Amino acid sequence: SSGINAEYGDLSEFQTNLVPFPRIHFPVTSFGPVRNPEQAYHESNTVQAITEQTFTTTNQLLHCVPSHGRYMACGLLYRGDVIPKDVNNAIANIKLKRQVQFVSWCPTGFKVGINHRLPISPIDADVAVTTRSLCVLSNNTAIGEVWANLDRKFDLLFNKRAFVHRNVNDY
Repeated sequence: SSGINAEYGDLSEFQTNLVPFPRIHFPVTSFGPVRNPEQAYHESNTVQAITEQTFTTTNQLLHCVPSHGRYMACGLLYRGDVIPKDVNNAIANIKLKRQVQFVSWCPTGFKVGINHRLPISPIDADVAVTTRSLCVLSNNTAIGEVWANLDRKFDLLFNKRAFVHRNVNDY
């Protein structure tokens, strides 16, 4: 379901749309734009540009390859100088490019929230201050690869008994 929700409203609505089944509740999170102050003045900061950036692996907060899976839902949380027409055009462009592949039973899964307050940046941060930003919370089946990799690494460490002494009571 694609809708525009001013000031984000109730974030539990995003959770409801992102999690179709209770066992599938591990979102892939990405954020944009992330750039240093020197880059900020000569790179595009349009709604279209930051929307495309957030669907790349370089802007994700964990290493996951979304093209290895399919999206079930995407929550796009815009902040700053953003108008709904630009958001709708950016989403239409992403759909047109087939950049985001959805599961067959949920082909339209975008939920949009817009907060018109400017994004904030920590004091003395190496991140440039921008007029708009986007946080994407998406439910993608490729997250299973991340969990499988974590499980494999845990098994390797456990088989070598690495760090087990920290988790066993010696009473």
